[in-house]
Amino acid sequence: MIYPILWLISSSLKPNDEIFTTAYNLIPSRIAWENYQTGWKGFAGNTFATFFKNSLYIVIVSTIGAVASSALVAYAFARIPFAGKNFWFACMMMTMMLPHDVTIIPQYVMFAKMNWLSSFKPVIVPQFFAVPFFIFLIMQFIRTIPAELDEAAKMDGCSKYTIFFRVIVPLIAPALITSTIFSFYWRWDDFINPLLYLNKPELYPVSLALKLFLDGESLNNWGGMFAMATLSLVPIFIVFFVFQRYIVEGISTSGLKG
Repeated sequence: MIYPILWLISSSLKPNDEIFTTAYNLIPSRIAWENYQTGWKGFAGNTFATFFKNSLYIVIVSTIGAVASSALVAYAFARIPFAGKNFWFACMMMTMMLPHDVTIIPQYVMFAKMNWLSSFKPVIVPQFFAVPFFIFLIMQFIRTIPAELDEAAKMDGCSKYTIFFRVIVPLIAPALITSTIFSFYWRWDDFINPLLYLNKPELYPVSLALKLFLDGESLNNWGGMFAMATLSLVPIFIVFFVFQRYIVEGISTSGLKG
């Protein structure tokens, strides 16, 4: 499991002509720092600083929208009675069974009619309408919180929104952080949506920019691609090691403690 990562880092430090001829050897004959220099220059007049900025913008805004909207919907399903609650919950769960391939064409047609192509809107705005997996995860966590806390807050004159922000949100922090981590991973690694909707190089995220190092009509810059692929792992590792303890805690839905 670790070897491919070690091979990637090793290849990013090898001269371009040695990457595959000495693929079995993880130790470069010389450290080719120029791979990082040439890779960072990017292409089409855009450096990789632009691509990293685009990725961070998409990831941060999408994650905020996905987690916030999913928490609100999960709170409604877990605590608020309303007409057709079970029906809408079943509909929400069924959307988790739909492969992404099924929705690609309808979504593309819809966004094309809305004139959203070649912009960040198609990859960001849908996240503000909740994510079914996050709804289910957060809802299960909310259900472990005693309903007596809600009743006590109502007696103090709190509205449903006040109960949500002052009582529920602090207690579901592990589930929110877990959803944030998953959203960050999924949006950072997303390739198909930027490929469909972002048609300008200045809008490309890192996931799409890496593919453009491979040109079938000219010499492929493998060293530069591996160097930038190695750098693209840095945010993932940082997020994982900083928040790893919340992943198990959030999924286990341990709920209220002490």
